Amino acid sequence: MAKITKRIIDSLQAQGKDLVVWDGEMPGFGIRVKPSGVKSFCVQYRNEQGRSRRLTIGRYGRLTVEEARKEARQLLAKADVGQDPAEHKSEVRHSQTMADLVEEYLERHARPHKSPRSVKDDISIINQIILPRMGRKPVKEISRQEISKLHHELKDTPIRANRTIALLSKMFALAEDWGMRPENSNPCWGLKRYRENKRRRYLSGEELARLGGVLEKAEQEKNENPIVIAAIRMLIFSGMRLGEVLGLRWDYIDHEKGIINLPKSKTGAKTVPMNAPTRDLLVGLPRLADNPHVFPGANKGKPLVNINKPWRSLRAKAGLDDVRMHDLRHTFASVGAAAGMGLPIIGALLGHTQAATTQRYAHLSNDPLKAATEDVGRRIAEALNSDH
Repeated sequence: MAKITKRIIDSLQAQGKDLVVWDGEMPGFGIRVKPSGVKSFCVQYRNEQGRSRRLTIGRYGRLTVEEARKEARQLLAKADVGQDPAEHKSEVRHSQTMADLVEEYLERHARPHKSPRSVKDDISIINQIILPRMGRKPVKEISRQEISKLHHELKDTPIRANRTIALLSKMFALAEDWGMRPENSNPCWGLKRYRENKRRRYLSGEELARLGGVLEKAEQEKNENPIVIAAIRMLIFSGMRLGEVLGLRWDYIDHEKGIINLPKSKTGAKTVPMNAPTRDLLVGLPRLADNPHVFPGANKGKPLVNINKPWRSLRAKAGLDDVRMHDLRHTFASVGAAAGMGLPIIGALLGHTQAATTQRYAHLSNDPLKAATEDVGRRIAEALNSDH
């Protein structure tokens, strides 16, 4: 028997019944493959009564080989000194509540792997919906009927309802990996989501001109923080997300290659190509010796953290009260679509990982009235700087 590796696991396929392959380096550690294709790590040992016990560690893909091997080593060590990990797991499983699962989810998954904004959104749903309704209930007793009823009760806010079910589904999937629920028992699977009427707002050329005039006037009259104005212009020119702009550091910027290297974003690390207006904006910004951030905040060494209040004031002066800062990103994409750029290019510029996310701009790229040949950054810059 060979040592279990990722390559070996990827090559395994069950034929009609479960296939179990044992590790050649650590006796008792193995990988089980179901005919459905699901692959799970497991350990097998004998308890004090001599009875053979098999315990699932977690699903391959959610656990790496090394993570599973480390967990297996601990479980087999307990068995060697007379403990029964399977029995202990059963006792714990029966006592763990949804509040326990929430804590595990936040510490082991959300905070290490999701953006601060996403974690904040999760916590909002958890505190407002999940914990008040089911926080004290055992994880294993949450039924599909209960989840379906909850979804129905949130029908008047369909997006919130769907996000709640998506969050619960992820939590229950992890609960299976962590031994809090039996495998393939996720009560959210197959639940039909509500139709979402997503808000789409793009600024027209005339609206961009009005906004550009307001930004220019605020800059000249010095009645607004110039760093805030620069951050808003960066949002418009680059198509970056608000968090990406506010968290931007000088060492992320490579002027020689004309790119911005973001080590973290909503979709992971990504490279943002700079257009001419973005480069000009960044070159004109001052650098503070004691602050690494492009858009520094009031506190020493810290970034700008909240521009909602000045944005509301500026957009009101431009007659754009219904425009959110995220709509500036939509506008960047819509200008590219109107200029005839393909959806894959737009998706790459925005850092989309799913083609469906970019598909919302398809109707704009197909409209001959919006056809143009100008570069996205140049078109936006011209609109912002046109006669007001």
